[in-house]
Amino acid sequence: MRQYAIVGLGSFGLRMLERLSALSNELIIIDRDSEPVQRHKDMADNAYIFDAADEEALRRVLPEGLDAVIVDVGSDNFESAVLVTSHLKKLNVKDIIVKADTEERGEILTLVGATRIVYADREAAARLMPLIVSPALFNYMPIGSNLVIAEVAIPERYAGMTLAEASLRQRHNINVVAIRSPGSTEYQYFNAEYRLNREDILLVAGQEKDITAFSGGGAEGRKGPAAGIFEGLLKGKSGGRRQK
Repeated sequence: MRQYAIVGLGSFGLRMLERLSALSNELIIIDRDSEPVQRHKDMADNAYIFDAADEEALRRVLPEGLDAVIVDVGSDNFESAVLVTSHLKKLNVKDIIVKADTEERGEILTLVGATRIVYADREAAARLMPLIVSPALFNYMPIGSNLVIAEVAIPERYAGMTLAEASLRQRHNINVVAIRSPGSTEYQYFNAEYRLNREDILLVAGQEKDITAFSGGGAEGRKGPAAGIFEGLLKGKSGGRRQK
C-alpha cells in the first residue's frame, strides 16, 4: 500500500485529500489550524495539529518510506513552505509536491527539494481557457508544455466517414485515442470500419494549437499577443497532538 501525507489543508491540499482518501488508507494529514484537521480527520488514517515548519515534530509523525507528500501551507506563508520542503527532503521523501503562486517561488522550492511544483490557478486557467474559446471542446487537459488530451465534438464535415477517410492525423496533426458514442458515458476503442456519427465525441491527443484549430477555436494563424495565450498559461511547534 502506498503511503501519503498532506501538509497544509488549503484548497489544493483538500482536493488532494478527497482523491487520495478514496485510494489509500495510509494517509496522514497535518495542519497548524485545528479546525480543518478536526473537520477532515475521518478521511485520513492519522491526523495531527502542529506547525510542520518544526522539523523535529515533523520527523516524529512521518514514517520512513513515504511515497509522496503534498504541501499546501498557503501563499502567505512562503517561508514555512520552504522550511517544510527542506525538512521533507532531509527525510528522504520520494515525491514532494508543493503548491506555489509564482515561478520565482517555484524555483526556490525546487532548489530546496520539491520534485513537483503545482501552480493551481494557472493550471485551472489552462484547462478553462480553451473551453471558453471553442464550444466544441468539452474537456481539455495539458500534459506537457505543448501537448494536450481533449474531448472534442466531430466537425460536421467528417460525419459518415471512417477515421481512415477523415485522415485527422494527416490533415490536422491530431491522434484519436478513443470514441464515445451518443448516449454513452464510456469511451470505446474503434475499428477501421467504424463510421463517425455527428454526435460522437473524440478523445484526442496533440499539440494545443492543432486541437484548438480542429475544434474551431481559431488559435491557428492568430497573430499578436493572443497567439500564445495557451502557451503562456502552460509556462507556466513541536508538541503537536494527534487527532483521531
